[in-house]
Amino acid sequence: MKTNIMIFLAKKISRTIMLVASCYLLIVSSSAHAFDDFDVLGSDAGLPEGIVVNATGFVLGEVEPVDLNPDADFISVENLDIAGAMLGMAFQDIQELFLRARNLYAPRQRNSIVYTLANDWRFNLDYECRQQGTVIPEQLERCIQSLARARGLLYPAELHLERKSTGETISIFFTSNATDNSVWKIVYQNDVNDLPGAHEKFLNQREKKILAFWEMVLEKYGAPNSGNDKWVSSDNSFEPMMTAFYGKLELTDFGLAGRDAALNVKESRERFKAKPYSF
Repeated sequence: MKTNIMIFLAKKISRTIMLVASCYLLIVSSSAHAFDDFDVLGSDAGLPEGIVVNATGFVLGEVEPVDLNPDADFISVENLDIAGAMLGMAFQDIQELFLRARNLYAPRQRNSIVYTLANDWRFNLDYECRQQGTVIPEQLERCIQSLARARGLLYPAELHLERKSTGETISIFFTSNATDNSVWKIVYQNDVNDLPGAHEKFLNQREKKILAFWEMVLEKYGAPNSGNDKWVSSDNSFEPMMTAFYGKLELTDFGLAGRDAALNVKESRERFKAKPYSF
């Protein structure tokens, strides 16, 4: 078993491809969500304490190709979980799982929840606020946040959790309200790949930790069905998949994130409040 795993590790590869423009156009053509139905986040008292209006966001650019291994079958990756968190879960469900119930993981001490709004909407609101005469940076940001909350455009984009006793972390990334504030990426990380020094004993310990980690991964999820490090639900890179690294797991749904980004672009363009030009 361990020999097979070591061979498995030695064969690990990663590849990336640049998406063609047609993929983006396909996503943009998706049916739009009614932004008027958004729930309003926050209150007049301002944002909850301990969060920042900043997020990593989704960038349509590179994703890894997927190929099914010989004699392997596609699996329902959307049913895989990391500590109970699954792709497509709503932010409220994740709150119930990690914030309102007892769990091995707890919110990190600072900025555990990161709120943001899509850049295209931020640019719209920036323009509106400036048209009202607001130009001082601090006042401009307050104006943008106020409008974003009132229109339901501000949303929890990231949740960061930690298990201090073992050095494990989980970061969960959410789409905007355009696609129901749903999980599109989950990143699990531990310290098995860390090296505290160059001594032979540390290298030996690292190899054993990596071996133990991969044994647990294979026990929970079974063998990868795409290459040596991926579990895929289809041969489409935009479908749910999971990728394993040394001490790290990533569950992703690039299709959901791409649709969300495209909807925000589309709706923000349609609702941009240009001046009433007449000619």
